Amino acid sequence: MSFTLAQEPERAASREGEPARKVHVIQGQYHVSSDADLVLTTILGSCVAACVRDPVAGVGGMNHFLLPGEEGGEGLRYGVQSMELLVNALLRRGARRDRLEVKLFGGARLIDGLTDVGSQNAAFGERFVRDEGLTYVGGSLRGQRARRIQYWPVSGRARQVLLEASSQQVFATERPARVAPAPEQAGGDMELF
Repeated sequence: MSFTLAQEPERAASREGEPARKVHVIQGQYHVSSDADLVLTTILGSCVAACVRDPVAGVGGMNHFLLPGEEGGEGLRYGVQSMELLVNALLRRGARRDRLEVKLFGGARLIDGLTDVGSQNAAFGERFVRDEGLTYVGGSLRGQRARRIQYWPVSGRARQVLLEASSQQVFATERPARVAPAPEQAGGDMELF
């Protein structure tokens, strides 16, 4: 699994009719901005999103991660990598570690009877914030339902909407889209069998 910077913002209509800038962050991505009009969005099931900002520097961001496999070991490196990429991107934009405020969302248990990976993701996020000495200012972790999150990285405002979607729908939206390979170009003779 690798982590990438989310794509450039798209325009969406705001309440006042003026265009709003929106970036959707999917699993394995993060995005950082100092644009006060930008909103970061994601849909979470068992994954967790960390929404982090420095209120003095006026910069914030969001990531979206899932720890693969059992708790501990190799799986933790994905969470650590995702959190460090986000924190380091904020620091490069003028944030200071001692001023970072963190909100954590997600970590739901959507399927009974299987390993509760959502709880493992939530526990990792909480442990990372505590171990790194970051300031936890809220959020919503665990539970039985998926969430749609909107986060304004400069103001720190966050909005959560609990979803009724099936676990299959949520899993499909959390994962990066797979790009189908381009068809081969016809280059001459074709033989049919």
